[in-house]
Amino acid sequence: MQRNRFLKASLATATFLVSPFLWAADTLKKYRIDKGFKVDAGKDRFNQAISLFDGDTFMTKVSTKDTNGDLYIYKSRRVKEGGPALHVHFNQDELWYVLEGEFLIKVGEVIHPVKAGDTVFGPRNVPHCFAKVGPGEGRLLMTFQRVLSADQ
Repeated sequence: MQRNRFLKASLATATFLVSPFLWAADTLKKYRIDKGFKVDAGKDRFNQAISLFDGDTFMTKVSTKDTNGDLYIYKSRRVKEGGPALHVHFNQDELWYVLEGEFLIKVGEVIHPVKAGDTVFGPRNVPHCFAKVGPGEGRLLMTFQRVLSADQ
């Protein structure tokens, strides 16, 4: 009987001692920056533009690091025609705002021909893709909502 009391007391003490660490971890996990910032035209948020495809440049404007994974915004400059294959984001909504050029954006079964000034929304769990079409440069402002992990 005494052993049960000792085990219960030990568990209660351990819980009490661990509580501040759990609270601190939860607080740090929810940390967001507390000041606004400016990203100059033609610049990346961290001065490290990404080039994933030949002739394409991706510049982060608002990082998941700024929003604790709630939001990611980047500008995509595309020189060549085409784009990514049909794919799905299970945890993120995606939005495309066309800054320059012409694109085809497929969301679900619908293909939207778009030009400068047009916006297309792609909800999470819906297959989508986009492609630059026609001559000249294409530029998109793309937004992901609820990213949860590193910039994607």
